[in-house]
This record gives sequence, structure tokens and C-alpha cells, in this order.
Amino acid sequence: MRRLVAVVGPTAAGKSAIALALARRFGGEIVNADSRQVYRGMDIGTAKPSPDTRALLPHHLYDIADPADAYSLALYRRDALATLEDIWVRGELAWLVGGTGQYVWALLEAWQVPDVAPRPALRVELAAVADRDGPETLHARLRAVDPEAADRIDARNVRRVIRALEVYEVTGRPITDWQTKGVPDFDFSILGVRCEEKELIWRINRRTEAMFASGLVDETQALLAAAVPPDASALSSIGYAEALRDIRGEITRDKAIELTKRSTRRLARRQRQWFRPQDRRIAWASDADEAASALAPFVEAPG
Repeated sequence: MRRLVAVVGPTAAGKSAIALALARRFGGEIVNADSRQVYRGMDIGTAKPSPDTRALLPHHLYDIADPADAYSLALYRRDALATLEDIWVRGELAWLVGGTGQYVWALLEAWQVPDVAPRPALRVELAAVADRDGPETLHARLRAVDPEAADRIDARNVRRVIRALEVYEVTGRPITDWQTKGVPDFDFSILGVRCEEKELIWRINRRTEAMFASGLVDETQALLAAAVPPDASALSSIGYAEALRDIRGEITRDKAIELTKRSTRRLARRQRQWFRPQDRRIAWASDADEAASALAPFVEAPG
């Protein structure tokens, strides 16, 4: 049996809880598809499943990377494919859970991903351009060499813009030339977790407040104390970037919370571009029971 169910949707929609309920009902193992939950020591700010939750059934690709190091899409695809093979060898169903669109579609559409190691000096140079002249200037540079990538990447997502420019500078080819698609050698079904806009905003706001109340700033300080550089890619994550500014005294705690809420709402909007309601490959559900009904023909079919 080589089957995978991808549970996708915007942040705070309830993907992890629904996936856990489904995996306990139908059997199987959970595989992370969140680009920040791969990092060790980043638990509160990524809403990572708790140790008690992970003890209920096997969870994979959590806490596999050092936040001081860059973890790329190419590395994720390598690690995820190896993990999936192990799960299928044991005859288990795989549940891919997360809102990082690149991670999900790289597996489901069998992307060929450029294996280009980070170039720290180039990244610093490009980040300086964004700081000095604004992210739109850097985005315009990307558009000049890779219009398709520029259409897909928000100018405010400086990290992804830099990565696309980095691939072009190193290889001489646009990142979209490398990201060709194929056909995966497994069967899959996609479940989208639906959440009404007002409810999602309420969840984002409450979760953000809970993160700060639970020690997000202390968690960020612990990462710094563990020699994670403040300019590490991991610490540019939503919540951690604002906590860093709080630690430096640049903003108040209330302002950090407000900015985190706003950035998270923007993230949810970007995630909807990856997982569109009109995409006929995705079956949408609001809760575990509705999801189970939608998925039963796939997960219960003879292997």
C-alpha cells in the first residue's frame, strides 16, 4: 500500500487536530509538512504538536533540523520521500499534515527541486538591498530574471525572493526552470480543512495571545542562548521575528503580539493561494466526521 492523505489549509484552521483524529480512526502515521516545525527548540511559536500528542501515534519530520542552519525544500523532499518509503514498507497509511504549500506540492506533483546550498554572503547582500531600498526593489530584480517566480512569490516574502535570486545567481537558470513537475509513484487524496474567515481570525488572534502568554519570548531567548544567530532564517519566522524585536526593546510586548497577529493573517491569505477552494483535487471539510466521510472510499479501499 503506497497511499498518502494530505491534510492542508490555512494556519490555525485545525489541520493537526483533524489529522490526528483521522489517523487514530483509520490508522497510519503523521508526516510534518510545516517548514517551521522541522526545527528543534521552536515549539511554542510554531504550534508544534505536544510530546503527549506525538506519543499517541508515530509523528515524523518534527525536530529534525538545527534552527541555526538553513533547511531547504530540496532537503525536505529528500527527507520526506525517505520517511514515506519507511511508512509504506510497514504497510501503513501516511498522513501529510501542514500548511507549507511548497512542501506539499513538491511531493504530490513530484517537483524536481534545485539542490543549491545556501550562499550566506549573497543572502546578506540581497537582504541589505531589501532593507535599504525596500522589498519591492528586490522583487523587481527577480521579475527581470524570472517573471513566473515573481508572480508566485509575494514581494513581502523577502526570504523566498532571496532564495529564488540565489538559485539564479548560482546556476544561471531561473528557479522555475528547475521546478518541473512529474507524476508521483504513490496514490494520494487531499483534504482541505475549511474554516470561515471570522472564525479563522478569531483563532489566529487567540492562538497568538496564548503563544506569548506561554513563553514565546522566553523560547526565543533560549534559542539565542543556544547560539542561534539572530539573523538565522528560522528566527525570521512569524512570532519569533516579533519576539526578537521585543527582546531588543524595539517594540513593546503588546506591539509584538499585534504584529504577529497581522503577519499570521497575511500568511493565512497566502496559504489560500496554494490551496484554492476551486481546486478540484481538494475535498473540503470542517471537522473530523465530515472529513472521515469524504476520505473513507480512499483510505478503506483494498490495498
